[in-house]
Amino acid sequence: MKFKTKTIHSGRVVDSNTGSIVPPIHQTATYVLDEIGKTKGFDYSRSTNPSRQYLEKTLSDLENGKHAVCYSSGLSAVDACFKLLSGGDHIVSTDDVYGGVSRMLDQILSRFDISVTYVDTTNADLVTEAIKSNTKMLWIETPTNPLLKVTDLSKMSEIAKSKNLILGVDSTFATPYYLKPLDLGADIVVHSTTKYLSGHNSIIGGVCVVNDDEIHKKLKFLQKSIGAVPSPFDCWLTQIGIKTLAVRMDKHSENAIQVAKFLESHPKVDRVIYPGLESHPQYHIAKEQMSGFSGMISITLKSDFESTVRMMNSFKLFSLAESLGAVESMVTHPASMTHPDVPKEVREARGLTDGLVRLSIGIEDVDDIIEDLKQALDKV
Repeated sequence: MKFKTKTIHSGRVVDSNTGSIVPPIHQTATYVLDEIGKTKGFDYSRSTNPSRQYLEKTLSDLENGKHAVCYSSGLSAVDACFKLLSGGDHIVSTDDVYGGVSRMLDQILSRFDISVTYVDTTNADLVTEAIKSNTKMLWIETPTNPLLKVTDLSKMSEIAKSKNLILGVDSTFATPYYLKPLDLGADIVVHSTTKYLSGHNSIIGGVCVVNDDEIHKKLKFLQKSIGAVPSPFDCWLTQIGIKTLAVRMDKHSENAIQVAKFLESHPKVDRVIYPGLESHPQYHIAKEQMSGFSGMISITLKSDFESTVRMMNSFKLFSLAESLGAVESMVTHPASMTHPDVPKEVREARGLTDGLVRLSIGIEDVDDIIEDLKQALDKV
């Protein structure tokens, strides 16, 4: 079954009572046992729920994976991955990682004696040099948030396997439509289902997809024991959103390349970062391992903090919002919105300057998107 067909039919169960083509929402906390020790496969919704089960089947199919485990947010999915480790363990992570992940690593996991070294994972030599005797995990974000760096996952897989490391990949920006990390050797692929997978700014959720039975067993135990599970309604909404994933991603990408080319020619834009442009440093890697380039663009402006903020406050079509990957176009200022907890000197050393702006290109008419960018850039 091909991907576009999978988005519509994977995990689909026709209701046996009514024949409903859309599965009902199993909005229940608990289940009545037939007798002691005898269930219909469900006992308590923290452990499992039919709506969540349908979604997990769909997501594992889309990633060419064997198992999927859904969580209440993308960060809770990441947290479950890190909880595969123990005190004294070490992680090598992509340096340009989502601010919420670096906050978790630096301010929470560090208290439990789990350490991290951030490196530019587009450079395989730096990754190898950062590995220590207690390193247990290699954590990759590709494309990264917000600098859209693209890491060669086949090379990372070679390194991880040679050092017996768990290779985790956050593939939220790419989606399973454009990138299949498990096929390239990853052990775990993570998504914030909040973003492109659900696609409508309506839910918060996350997922881990794996092939390894033992890792799956551990992640399921964490899901049940910690209880960071998505509601049945959120699972149902995500399942509905996934049905249009492929057609939405086609439009996101179609719009994004046109917007990126427009921005490249704009005199107030210093740099445009988009994996689909030949000017992108890892363009050839992106082209080789991805089947499309998604809808995320980052730009650096020829402006100071105040001028950048003035532009941000001038958008009419773009929504000034921290999320991404929905049908609406959204704009974010990382320095003040998504990465304020990262110390300024660290942030700027990573390229997260005051003039950096992240654009999530929606599926509106591209002429309207470009017109809004024109009028906002006039304020710079």
